[in-house]
Amino acid sequence: MPNTAERVNIVESQVLSHDWYLLKKITFDYQRNNGEWQRQTREVYDRGNGAAILLFNREKKTVVLTRQFRLPVFVNGHDGLLIEVAAGLLEGAAPEERIRDEAEEETGYRVHHVQKVFEAYMSPGSVTEKLHFFIAEYDASSKVGEGGGLEEETEELEVLEWPFEAALEAFYRGEICDAKTIMLLQYAAMKNMFT
Repeated sequence: MPNTAERVNIVESQVLSHDWYLLKKITFDYQRNNGEWQRQTREVYDRGNGAAILLFNREKKTVVLTRQFRLPVFVNGHDGLLIEVAAGLLEGAAPEERIRDEAEEETGYRVHHVQKVFEAYMSPGSVTEKLHFFIAEYDASSKVGEGGGLEEETEELEVLEWPFEAALEAFYRGEICDAKTIMLLQYAAMKNMFT
């Protein structure tokens, strides 16, 4: 069986929108497992890669989360306010560097030692984004600002410090329904980070 690059031939790439991010319609030929070639068309949304971080305090058994309005979630029937870990797009920076800045901008905590735990594609059927996942410990001395995001990026975040068990319970009740946040909370639970 040929490698994937030999099984895909891009026929046409058409820009549908380049307003907020880049939306393309791509027509391609794909060689199926039986050897036959099939023409397919997909829309692909490219918003760049990103990073997310769970800030945790092992001694207090707490985590720092944010709450912010998300329009796509709102138009899908949710009230739009999502509880999330700090996260953001890389915008050309290294994931470790960007996530430190993003954590401080959003939460007000400056973390120096971040640990990458995994990476994942969040919606691979239509979005190119790969997310780099991190964890970092914080304490009272890490607090250097109020957080809340950057006004010039129209961010308005509420910073939450919750007991880890309360965050898990919020996920089980459906109050936390953001995928990156769920993944990092489950990682923390699976690794017994608070025992």
